[in-house]
Amino acid sequence: MPAKPKWAQLADLIREQIASGELAAGDKLPSTAQLCSQHGVSAGVVNHAMIVLKTEGLVEGVHGLGVFVTERSMD
Repeated sequence: MPAKPKWAQLADLIREQIASGELAAGDKLPSTAQLCSQHGVSAGVVNHAMIVLKTEGLVEGVHGLGVFVTERSMD
């Protein structure tokens, strides 16, 4: 079985951090540059992961401020 794409791995990691409470509602996620550096991935990988998480309603982008964990629970 092929390995998961890097964007999916990153999305899974952030999803787990939200589920565990490590990232709580209202918390700001690290910047794209910080995530790239921390996980050794490109900006495209980070952007793809953010699109997936936004589509799932787990995070929301605020123009000029960053990406934040939404109030929605992960039931």
